[in-house]
Amino acid sequence: MRIILMTEPFLPKIDGIVTMLTKTVECLRRSGDEVLIFAPSGGPKDLFGAEVVGLPSVPFPLYPELRLALPRASMRMKLKAFNPEIIHLFEPALLGVGGLYYSQVLKVPLVISSHTNLPAYLRYYKLGILEKLTWSLMRERHRRSNLNLCTSTVTMNDLNSHGIKDLALWERAVDSNLFGPSAGSVEMRKLLSNSEPEKPLLLYVGRLSAEKEIARLRDVIRALPEARLAIVGDGPVRHELERHFKGTHTVFTGYLRGEALANAYASADLFVLPSKTETLGLVLLEAMASGCPVVACRAGGVPDAVQDGFTGFLFEPTDPDGLVNTVKRALSSGTDLDTIRIQARKDVEQHSWEGATDQLRRLYAETIQNWPPKKSGEPEGAVKRLTSRVALAVLRTLLP
Repeated sequence: MRIILMTEPFLPKIDGIVTMLTKTVECLRRSGDEVLIFAPSGGPKDLFGAEVVGLPSVPFPLYPELRLALPRASMRMKLKAFNPEIIHLFEPALLGVGGLYYSQVLKVPLVISSHTNLPAYLRYYKLGILEKLTWSLMRERHRRSNLNLCTSTVTMNDLNSHGIKDLALWERAVDSNLFGPSAGSVEMRKLLSNSEPEKPLLLYVGRLSAEKEIARLRDVIRALPEARLAIVGDGPVRHELERHFKGTHTVFTGYLRGEALANAYASADLFVLPSKTETLGLVLLEAMASGCPVVACRAGGVPDAVQDGFTGFLFEPTDPDGLVNTVKRALSSGTDLDTIRIQARKDVEQHSWEGATDQLRRLYAETIQNWPPKKSGEPEGAVKRLTSRVALAVLRTLLP
């Protein structure tokens, strides 16, 4: 197949969306598919043999690591020369408007995948007033898509309840070869525990952003003074968090990648994820593959990945003491914790990137086969109106 991917989350940014994109491209290329990627400038020019077209971009003020790229007329020549069979928008923002437009102009089926709970995120940035407008914009873009992919059942239900159709679940996946129980080391444990490897070691991995609610982990450290906490990752609230955790037994490592990240997971006693807004929680799968038991919130896509008491531990989002009490319960589980480690590892071993990408290719093929779309004509006027509404939303976000 000849596949166009358009994305604003892209390298050198590190997060679950970028991991999912890069692993998908790797598997597609291995299957012999031709892939052309449109992404913000500043990343690699080539990804597993797929050309990357870097577009001029600007940092998003609320999250500078995320760069927004505007569609350009020069995209048309690249697209026409590539002659795509399908266009896939990864969590589209401004660049996604170009995907909507060119899928209609070139008469190519369109796929949109949702990887974040954007409307919920707005509340954490004091922009809840934009939630209704955001859902309106999302309905506009998704109804023009021939297939809307979701990474969890809760996302599917949420989109469906807001009138979005043509939904399918994209299977979760993890690299069980990279992430494994044998990857840990005494040296990494010393680093993460600030040279106190004999103490219980808790680990968080992910973006350091408001919607992750990482500050709540201080309550855990207060309740368990013998525990040590390592926070792996970076993001817009890092300095704020460093001040918040000052005086506690907490280590900030910044980003870790590849084998170093696998080493960190396998060296910790417990992985903790306080977020209520996870749509997939790739870090949960990585921790489970590493034999690191997880404590996470029973919200969003987490229950799809974690069975409470069987492959991990879940706390209720409405229980103010749930996180602390569940961490205590996990640490006191004794031999039951070893059983959970084994069961979690067995569960995630069934979910490979190769399997998830094979499923994606089948969905692509079905979408292409069912072409042409249900809607006739080229709704250029509608796309222009959508572009204006997106621009207005961005302005409202950027202006004080």
